[in-house]
Amino acid sequence: MGVAAAESQFHVLAVDDSLIDRKLIERLLKTSSYQVTTVDSGSKALEFLGLQENDSNTPHETSVCPKIHQEVGVNLVITDYCMPGMTGYDLLKKIKESSSLKNIPVIIMSSENVPSRISRCLEGGAEEFFLKPVRLSDVSKLRPHLMRTKCCNQENEENKCWNQEKQVNIESSEIESQTAAQSNNKNKRKAIDEGISPDITRPRYNGHSLVSNHL
Repeated sequence: MGVAAAESQFHVLAVDDSLIDRKLIERLLKTSSYQVTTVDSGSKALEFLGLQENDSNTPHETSVCPKIHQEVGVNLVITDYCMPGMTGYDLLKKIKESSSLKNIPVIIMSSENVPSRISRCLEGGAEEFFLKPVRLSDVSKLRPHLMRTKCCNQENEENKCWNQEKQVNIESSEIESQTAAQSNNKNKRKAIDEGISPDITRPRYNGHSLVSNHL
């Protein structure tokens, strides 16, 4: 499988309130053979990812809808920092707070080179911080993060399969033990019903006297 074919399997969610910037990042990502979905706000990104607010009184708590997440299959999120309502940093926090989505790499973009902002995002879990306008050389930095996530997902799937196989073997052993025990009990009951003690051999009649094999 070629590099382009492998990268086309990766799905990137691009978040930016600027139409021009969304079109630019979409073109760059598609040039690199990525599957791309674009949205214009952090709230729409959360909705696409399946993240929902648990309670209006606890806005910082979110839950994920497994079915939606399974269907969208996002491998990476790239988001603008400055957006009305929910900033890119807020979106980053929501994703990293989700047990189901926290392993998705998040890239932050900004037209302002503010060191404190960059440090804040990187410390908050962002993989990279790109200065706008984003270039093709920046997009090339995405692949290592995607490949690392893919390897982690494969390892998790392998562990899951191994655990399932182990559970099946345990259950099979338990069934075999139960079957053997039932069969043994059945044979004992049959022997008792026929008047035969499991520990005593029935006496033989040799024509003159009874001979018992049991001493």
